[in-house]
Amino acid sequence: MGSESTFLLIDAGNTRIKWGVHDGTGWRARGAIATAESAGAARAWGDAGGARQAVASNVAGAGVRADLELACSGANIRLHVIASQPAQLGVTNGYRDPAQLGPDRWAALIAAHHAARGHKLVVNAGTALTIDALTDAGQFLGGVIVPGPALMRRSLDRGTAGLRLTEGAFQDFPASTPDAITSGAIQAGAGAVGRMAEAMARHGSPPGLVILSGGAAGEIAPHLPIAHAIHENLVLDGLALIARSR
Repeated sequence: MGSESTFLLIDAGNTRIKWGVHDGTGWRARGAIATAESAGAARAWGDAGGARQAVASNVAGAGVRADLELACSGANIRLHVIASQPAQLGVTNGYRDPAQLGPDRWAALIAAHHAARGHKLVVNAGTALTIDALTDAGQFLGGVIVPGPALMRRSLDRGTAGLRLTEGAFQDFPASTPDAITSGAIQAGAGAVGRMAEAMARHGSPPGLVILSGGAAGEIAPHLPIAHAIHENLVLDGLALIARSR
């Protein structure tokens, strides 16, 4: 028998689908597959810890959503795919059209608001780098989207004749082209976070913390201008909060 307090949470992103099984007190299991392998999602999470309900964020398109619906239906799991709300769980959406905000960003904002007090920046460093301003009162002021470090490097490889994609290392003063490309991508990401921190300060809400998630979080974190904390599964944490509130 499945438990009504156990949920399958699904974060379907551009590159990876992360999933976890939460029983209301903690994580029973977590994992990830490539988004391109979404048709095999059911094999990845097995019996989903007996979960009979799933809550998902999907930014990977209609085809991936259809695969998730099929996987859940075949396992007799009710699937709810979230959309961003005007307000939820203490967070107020500052977008002119609240539904236009990506559901992964919305779930991350909810998780960050419950994870730490104070004004903060919520950063997801994945294929795209999203940097969202969140006040201590839960007001989402807005945010920016730029290419993530890996996407920046690939764009140079594809868009120029003389810059080939070769792995480099971060250097303050790069002395080789691979190091220059790697360092530039990291500096661009960290610089965008710094600019958003300055904007929050001008607004009267100076952030004391950057909450980071995503595959490139470790690359950017050492170069940030303010304190940071890495939360490996921030979107899943937010989905767990949403699931328990429904």
